[in-house]
Amino acid sequence: MTRALALPIPSAVGNLDAFVQAANRYPMLSEAEETRLAKRFHDEGDVEAARQLVLSHLRLVISVARGYLGYGLPHADLIQEGNIGLMKAVKRYDPDRGVRLVSFAIHWIKAEIHEYILKNWRLVKVATTKAQRKLFFNLRSLKNDYEGVDTLSGTQAGEVAQRLGVKPEEVVEMETRMSGRDLALEGNPEDGEEAFAPIDYLADSRYEPTRVIEGKAIAHLQDQGLATALGSLDPRSRRIVEARWLHDGEAATLHDLADEFGVSAERIRQIETKALQKMKGVLAPA
Repeated sequence: MTRALALPIPSAVGNLDAFVQAANRYPMLSEAEETRLAKRFHDEGDVEAARQLVLSHLRLVISVARGYLGYGLPHADLIQEGNIGLMKAVKRYDPDRGVRLVSFAIHWIKAEIHEYILKNWRLVKVATTKAQRKLFFNLRSLKNDYEGVDTLSGTQAGEVAQRLGVKPEEVVEMETRMSGRDLALEGNPEDGEEAFAPIDYLADSRYEPTRVIEGKAIAHLQDQGLATALGSLDPRSRRIVEARWLHDGEAATLHDLADEFGVSAERIRQIETKALQKMKGVLAPA
């Protein structure tokens, strides 16, 4: 007879100690009980059976999550992510394969915790490919073999690379990414008026020399240059350009101007094209 788990599912959000105590009160399942519950869930869709499988393995999640405390993320959050992995494992678990749920679930629990760490440990992702993720988590544990070493030497990086089956430069690059820390651009208001934040040292692109020169050139073209270019046109050409391109309201059509000057729309188009080409030549830098 499977032992009933009448207690509600605890949450790691809030009092973590209370959660751990509650999780430890759920009894471990025997292999026969575990198989029976798994088949009830998969064959009959019995959600209560799945619930009992999850509850009986919460202590496993707590244990696995404890191994990732060195990344500076809250233990409760790591447990919550591990719980998601445990539920995914229960959903996919097949007792007929002859493997206990605890062995199958560890993979899913770690996968969810790994994903959470990579998304939240840094604002900028430090590992994006599968190989980089493997290097990220293995490098941290292997560095512990070199006691008192903050940064690996070239020889040590080569040793780690050989053990992980990667290139030494990949180890150096990942270590550099891991050693970097996030900084707030704006700083902390509590530091006082005399404090400087990184944003205070960033250059203002508006005053970058080439940007200033470019701005002055554009202003010249829009003001004096345009007036000079228009002044180079005969009255009819200038009227056509202004009506077509420098109007305040709706642009005049070729047919409107054709009626005004008593010529064809095609002739107006030719005059416009020739006038724009002449203006471009005037505006071109010497």
